[in-house]
Order: sequence, then C-alpha cells, then structure tokens
Amino acid sequence: MAEISRRNFVKLIGAGGAASAMSLTGCAALSREPAKPAPRVVVIGGGFGGATCAKYLRIYDPSLNVTMIEQNANYITCPGTNMVLGGFRKMDDLVQNYNALRGKYGVNVIQDRVTGVDPAKRLVTLSSGKTIEYDRLVMSPGIDFKWNAIEGYDEAASQFMPHAWKAGAQTVLLEKQLRAMPDGGTVIIAPPGMPFRCPPGPPERASLIAHYLKNHKPRSKVLILDVKEQFSKQKLFMDGWNALYPGMIEWVPGSKGGKIQRVDAKGLTVYTDEGMTTHKADVVNIIPPQKAGNIAVSTGLADKAGWCTVNQLTFESNVVPGIHVIGDSATAGAMPKAGHTANNIAKMTAAAIVSIFRGVKPPVPSHVNTCYSLVGPEYGISMAAVYRLGEDGVLAGVKGAGGLSPEDAPSLMRAQEAGYGRGWYDSIVADTFG
Repeated sequence: MAEISRRNFVKLIGAGGAASAMSLTGCAALSREPAKPAPRVVVIGGGFGGATCAKYLRIYDPSLNVTMIEQNANYITCPGTNMVLGGFRKMDDLVQNYNALRGKYGVNVIQDRVTGVDPAKRLVTLSSGKTIEYDRLVMSPGIDFKWNAIEGYDEAASQFMPHAWKAGAQTVLLEKQLRAMPDGGTVIIAPPGMPFRCPPGPPERASLIAHYLKNHKPRSKVLILDVKEQFSKQKLFMDGWNALYPGMIEWVPGSKGGKIQRVDAKGLTVYTDEGMTTHKADVVNIIPPQKAGNIAVSTGLADKAGWCTVNQLTFESNVVPGIHVIGDSATAGAMPKAGHTANNIAKMTAAAIVSIFRGVKPPVPSHVNTCYSLVGPEYGISMAAVYRLGEDGVLAGVKGAGGLSPEDAPSLMRAQEAGYGRGWYDSIVADTFG
C-alpha cells in the first residue's frame, strides 16, 4: 500500500472521489462491464462515536453506502445531565435527532435493535427480523454495567438507587429523588474503579448536586464513597468545593472506608469495610463497574476485563477482522472514555476505513481530548491532552501539549471556563449530529 500523510488525506479523498468516478465511467464505456457496487459500511450505535463516524464516512467518500442502526429515535447526551441535576438545565435541552445525518449527509438511519452479528457472513440481524450485509462494520454501542459487582446492586436495585450513568429515565429518576429529599438529608455518590465512562463525571455530579442543595436545601450533605484513592482533576475540584460549598461535600477514598461491599436498595443503605460501617441516606447514586456494550461482548470482541482491544491505527478489532470498535467500548490506550474522545476517534476511524477501501495506508492518527467540568454554573475547570500512536501501538499523551486549568486562577477565569464548557457542548453536538 502507498503511504499517505494525514494533512493531505481530505484533499486526496475529495479528488479521489471525482477521479474514481471519471475512471469508472471511462472503464465502463470502454469495456461495457457493470460498475462495482459501492462498499457497504454498517455502524451500530448513534452516540458521539457512531453518529460522528457515519457522518464523516459520507463526508470523506459520498459514494459509500452507510447505514447506522440505533434503537432510539433520539439521542440524549450524557454531557449536560449533571447540569439537569443541578437545576439549571432541562432534559429537553440534551435531546438530539438524526435529521441532518439522513437529509444532509445521506446516511441510512434505521431505528431498531441489533440482536446479533455474524462476522463470517458479515451479516447484522435486527430485532425486527431484518438482516443487513456489510463490507465493514463499526461498533459504537457505549457501555453496559457489571450488575451484582456490588452485592445487592442489580438492575432492579437501580430503580431505588439510580446510577443515572446512561442519560434518560435514570437521570429523571435521580432528579426527582433530589427534589423530594428533605432539607438536612444526605446524598451518597459511589463512583466505580477505573476504567469507566467519563472519569470527571462523578466529582462534577457531586459539585452540581451541592449547588442545588445549597440553594434549596442548605443543611444537606453530599458523601462520596469512592473505591479509588484519587480522582480526575482532584485538586481543582476540591479547591472549588472549599470555595463554593464549604463543609457540604465529603470524599472518602477506598483505603479509608470508601469501598462499598453491599447495599440494601429499598432501605437506601450501603455497607462499607466488609460490612462494618453503615451509611443510610436519602438519595443514593450507585455508579456500577462497567464493560463494553452487550452486543460487542456477545459478538466475541471483548477481553476478560469486558473491553474491546483494537489496532489503534484503524480501531479494527484485534479479535474479529472487518469490525471496528470505537467509543466507550474500545480500549484506546491512555485516552479516557469520553464524548470528545469518541468523536475524535470516530473521524480517524472513518478515514482509516475509506483508506482501506481505496487501497492506501491509513493516516497515522493524532488524537485530542478536551474535558470541561463545572464546579458551579459560573465556575469551570478543564483538562486537555494530545495523543499520538507510539511504537508499541499504545496512544500516549504528548508532553507539553494540553494541561489543566491553573490552580490559582481568578474567579473571572473560572467563569470564562464555564462559558467555554457550554461552547464546547454546542460545538461537539453540532459536529456530531448537525
């Protein structure tokens, strides 16, 4: 295969599309042979990974036959849900549709649930009974949970102790519980061990719940029982807690009693330290350990830890050829499981697939992740990193690129970063769904 620079990739595929069309027309006129059918790409999942990949496949090569399968008519973004819990955003603000993918980009969007994948026949089966053939398959099914990893916490228990780590009904349930709890009550948040979707999400959730409580139920407390010994942006979050919510938020690491052993869901009670310590609360938010989406696991793409290992040049599965895994289900080296990561990897995966169809070497990816978190509505913090493919095939952060918000930033800068965070949300939603 000839090698191609990333800088010239979009220029090549744009010109290549026209050149291929002219070449194909000329050959057909001379040989009178029928044109070859367009390559078929099926994308499973319509979130930040799947929707972005489907869109950019069509941008990079409009001749591709791209089908995206998503079981929901609309997509509710996980980014923004903590603002809903904090009382200054509505769930309706987070609902995205696929109108642009269908109308503007020509993606065939099917609302259905995938029940099976046959890699040998390159066939996807839907709950409706319909089957769809593919030449390349992209899986972006998000996460599913390891139920019963904590004794007593199964899917039924989430109706009493919501996880709210998939946006939608669980978010609404947690919001209702917060609104109904008495002033002077306790909210417990229990994050899982790494890796999991959106590492800064739990401390942001604690922050914005505290914002709501401060304004409506000021005698209440937030208790974070964390199996880990540290968490993302820890110093920045804790400085914000001291500034905005003094004495309201307590974080307990695993070594000091933060590891939950079992729960009594109906009794809203958790037990830590081998059951020696009991915590009863008014609202309990258990975020269970996670794994790749069930369809990826059932297709045989996941390892023993529950995640899908991939060739990080193309994000093609290391286990099953012809299937690319992106988004939260994939193991992406040093990159976190986050919406920005999924969007970025989706574009490079689309480029890799187009390159494979064209018979050229995929461009070496350069990835970026930007993460804004809110400690309060006008108090933002951020983290950014740039990643590249190392010799050992593992994505590693580029030294000197990106970084954290300054610890001694003035209040004006914190307010600006909160605004940048809102701008980031609008931009990534437009890039993914618009």
